Amino acid sequence: MPAYDPDNIFAKLLRGEIPATRVYEDGETLAFMDIMPRADGHLLVIPKTPCRNLLDASPAQLAAVMLTVQKLSQAVVKAFGADGVTVQQFNEAAGGQEVFHLHMHVLPRRAGDRLRPPGQMGDMALIGEQAEKIRAALSEE
Repeated sequence: MPAYDPDNIFAKLLRGEIPATRVYEDGETLAFMDIMPRADGHLLVIPKTPCRNLLDASPAQLAAVMLTVQKLSQAVVKAFGADGVTVQQFNEAAGGQEVFHLHMHVLPRRAGDRLRPPGQMGDMALIGEQAEKIRAALSEE
């Protein structure tokens, strides 16, 4: 497996070199809004420590990420009145991974809705409003 690249976009985001709409952070993980959302409220959860993906993550990294994924899944369901949540995770290029830092997609879903096509930039003002809804849901816990 290729080595972890410390200059990937999520590593730069963690170092504060590029902006992100942060929604939640603890000692081990960060959750932020996807700038190319496939659904309203689409966010990403990453570990703060380097790992390329599920294939090289430590059990501690996986546990921390999954705890945050569960917390944020509950928050997006509440914030968006969703019927459920889709959690996606891709590994290596052949598996659909584009950014080589472990990340989980969390997408609130309603019955019958369709995901938007990938790769389309979102409206940053709207993404900011959606982040506020998620933060508010988190603060009600």
